[in-house]
Amino acid sequence: MKRILLLFLLLSPLYAGAQDFVSRRPAVADRLFVSEAVEAKIAEVTSQLTNPKLRWMFENCFPNTLDTTVHFGKDENGNPRTFVYTGDIHAMWLRDSGAQVWPYLRLAGQDEHLREMLEGTVRCQLSLLCIDPYANAFNDGPAGTGWMTDNTRMDPNLHERKWEIDSPCYVIRLAYEYWKVTGDESVFDATWLEAMRKVYTTFREQQRKDGHGPYTFTRVTDRQLDTKACNGLGRPVKPVGLIASSFRPSDDATTFEFLVPSNFFAVSSLRKAAEILETVNGRKQFASDCRALADEVAGALRKYAVYKHPKYGKIYAYEVDGFGNRFLMDDANVPSLLALPYLGDVPAKDRIYKNTRRFVWSGDNPYFFRGSAAEGIGGPHIGYDMIWPMSILMKAFTSTDDEEIRWCVETLMKTDANTGFIHESFHKDNPYNFTREWFAWQNTLFGELILKIIGDGKLELLNSIEL
Repeated sequence: MKRILLLFLLLSPLYAGAQDFVSRRPAVADRLFVSEAVEAKIAEVTSQLTNPKLRWMFENCFPNTLDTTVHFGKDENGNPRTFVYTGDIHAMWLRDSGAQVWPYLRLAGQDEHLREMLEGTVRCQLSLLCIDPYANAFNDGPAGTGWMTDNTRMDPNLHERKWEIDSPCYVIRLAYEYWKVTGDESVFDATWLEAMRKVYTTFREQQRKDGHGPYTFTRVTDRQLDTKACNGLGRPVKPVGLIASSFRPSDDATTFEFLVPSNFFAVSSLRKAAEILETVNGRKQFASDCRALADEVAGALRKYAVYKHPKYGKIYAYEVDGFGNRFLMDDANVPSLLALPYLGDVPAKDRIYKNTRRFVWSGDNPYFFRGSAAEGIGGPHIGYDMIWPMSILMKAFTSTDDEEIRWCVETLMKTDANTGFIHESFHKDNPYNFTREWFAWQNTLFGELILKIIGDGKLELLNSIEL
């Protein structure tokens, strides 16, 4: 079957050079959501880009979330509600959905319809957190689809119940930025307060100071990282102030429960939540509690997350357990060590981050792969030799070097398998060997990168590419 698919790809005019660069977007009538501001931005950017393939890829990728994954409507109270598929999986991941709509926030002030869609995403995410703050992915109502046979506290509304710190953090990140861009405080209602109470309680439970907490997870599977050791509790940790995350942003199980990039994300998210709670809700004590927890986690990160590497100097470990054990690696999925400045968790100029960045983009990171087609970071989710474009995107987002940024964009253009889209992963020696034709997060992220480069005054860098 793979050989037949590859032959089709090679012979198809859309894949074989795509000389005419025909749009890969759905027909206008088939697009799930249309924003005038987004369409105007596409027209503006494509008129500025001189490279035809780059122009084609931006036009395909930037609106992909709106075109294919956004299901916009109203809730039972008449408020906007937006359920966002992750792409080829028809469920809503809190992480993915928050990242997918993120690049459109900058245009919310120019398009009321778009603003309502974003409001609906925030409201939907908050309502899902209230159902279960430990879940990572949800069905559109009590459909009972997904991983119903997992050994955890499943519910028909849940698609998957893997506890990942970054899931609620992405919700807070989106809500905070939506507020800053639009000034709309209406989303910070009783549902917001309930969701934040549940998130705060969950974070405290997963510091594991008073036992293991209520969460356990096992799955009957042949994939080691799809289940948790020790009867679903994970490996032991020493309570040191960090928050345990049973799974990574890749949905793979952690080896050591204190996932460092996600703990950094928790710190910045708690501080954002505190600002909203104090400024909008007048909940000063709750805000103070959130800041105190953020300070505690930040202090624990300084003490336990830093390792003095014999080659790179002080770097951040990927995972630790509080006992002194550490996992030195990085995974492409965000939050990652590479992406710390992208999320605003660590300054790009931070000395330890700079050392860490050199480490993760090297053969000393067990999930860094270099081949004849490209180099980049992958992870155990797909496995050996499979590079995730997300790592190349994050390298560009966190770079101040024009040549490095150019290399990243060129590499993304060369490894799309002439589809005009960004895939989940591709083989280091053969970009036609890829996973997930339809993965909206990476597509929209590519559009976000192009907008950032132009916004940084580097249009000529893009127009100098001659692929």
